[in-house]
Amino acid sequence: MKCGLLGEKLGHSYSPRIHSQLGDYAYDLYEKRPEELEDFLKNGDFTGLNVTIPYKKAVIPYCARLSETAQKLQSVNTILRLPDGSLIGHNTDYFGFLSMLRGQKLAGKKALVLGSGGASNTAAVALRDQRAQVVVISRKGENNYENLHLHQDAAVLVNATPVGMYPNVGIAPLDVGQFPKLEAVLDVIYNPARTKLLQDAMARGVRAVNGLEMLVAQAQKSAEIWTGVPMERQKTEEILRLLRGQMENIVLVGMPGCGKSAVGRKLAQKTGLRFVDMDEEICRLAGMSIPEIFAKQGEEAFRALETQIAAKLGKESGLVIATGGGCVTRAENEPLLRQNGTVFWLRRALYKLPKNGRPLSQAGSLEEMYRRREPMYRQFADFAIDNDGAAEKTVAEILEKRREAL
Repeated sequence: MKCGLLGEKLGHSYSPRIHSQLGDYAYDLYEKRPEELEDFLKNGDFTGLNVTIPYKKAVIPYCARLSETAQKLQSVNTILRLPDGSLIGHNTDYFGFLSMLRGQKLAGKKALVLGSGGASNTAAVALRDQRAQVVVISRKGENNYENLHLHQDAAVLVNATPVGMYPNVGIAPLDVGQFPKLEAVLDVIYNPARTKLLQDAMARGVRAVNGLEMLVAQAQKSAEIWTGVPMERQKTEEILRLLRGQMENIVLVGMPGCGKSAVGRKLAQKTGLRFVDMDEEICRLAGMSIPEIFAKQGEEAFRALETQIAAKLGKESGLVIATGGGCVTRAENEPLLRQNGTVFWLRRALYKLPKNGRPLSQAGSLEEMYRRREPMYRQFADFAIDNDGAAEKTVAEILEKRREAL
C-alpha cells in the first residue's frame, strides 16, 4: 500500500513521522504543481492521499463521491483510491478538530473562531455540530477585530489563522484578557508548541490546546480509512507523547556552576536531542569570552546578546538548552524559552558553586545573588530538581518529570 501527502510546496512535514507509527504502509511526499494535479490524481501510483493547501477544494472534481463530512465542508483532505480506480474524498480535519475539543462542554456557549480560511470553516462547522454559538471573526465584515467588545461573553476561542506560527513567533492575534468568561483557547498551530496566544491563556489559568493533537488525530483517521482497521484512542496518545518528546526542548536554568552544561550533555545523549550551551552561543556571536564581554561592553550588552540567543534557540525544536545563570533576570526570556520547551531549575548547595571565569559570581556574594534570583528561577521553571549528587540521578529525575508532562 502506497500513501502520501499531496501539496504544492510541502517543505518540512511531520506527516511521514506520524504515519510511520500508524500502519504498515509507505508514506511519501508528493509535491505537485497545479498543472500536474489532474494527471497525478488519475494516473498516480497511490492507494491513499492526505491533501493540503492549495488542493483541498481542487481535488473535489476528481472524486467519484464525497463523504458526508467532506460534502458538508466542501473540502477534502483525505483520498482513498478504490480497486476500480475511482477516488473517494473524505475530510479528517473535522475529526482532528473534534479531538482538540475533547472534554470541553460547548452546548449554548459562545465560541469565537479567528480567520476566514479552510481551517476556520472546519472549526466553525465542528463547533456548531457541538451546539456552540459560533461567531467567526475576520478582518472585515460584521464581526471583526474592532468590535471584539461585543463578544466578552465568549467561552471558547479558536485561532485558525497563521498568526504566531514559526518562524514569526511571539505575536498573538488578540488579547485574551478581553474575555473574562474564557474557558478554553485552541490554536491550530503546533509549531511552536505554545504560541503567545496559548501562553497568555495559560497565564490566566485557561485551558490551552495546540494543533498537534489535531494533526495526529486526523492522521489516525486517515490511516483507518486507508487500511479499514479502526484504532484505539490510546494510539493517538502514544504518538502525541512520541512527537512531543522529539520536538519539545529541555531548558535548564539555575545558578552559575550548578551543573547545567554537564547535565545537559548527558540529557542529550539519553534523548537524542541536540545540546546547546547558551553561553557558548553568546561567545560565538560576540567573538569574545564572557569575561571580555563584561569588561569591554558591560552586563547590559551581555544580557541583550543573551536575549537574542534565547529568541533564536527558543523557536527551534529538539534541543537541550543550558542557559546562563542570569538568564532569568530578563522576564522577556521566559516566553521565548517556554514556547517550545519544558523548563527545569537545577538546584545545588551554594558552597559547591565554583566562581572561576564567572564575572558576577566573583564580584559579590553568592548568597545575595541567590536571594535575588531564587524567585525568578521559581517563576521560570516548570520543575525544580536538586543536583547535589551524581549527574546521572539528576538526568533520570528530569526525564521522569518530562515523561509525566508530555
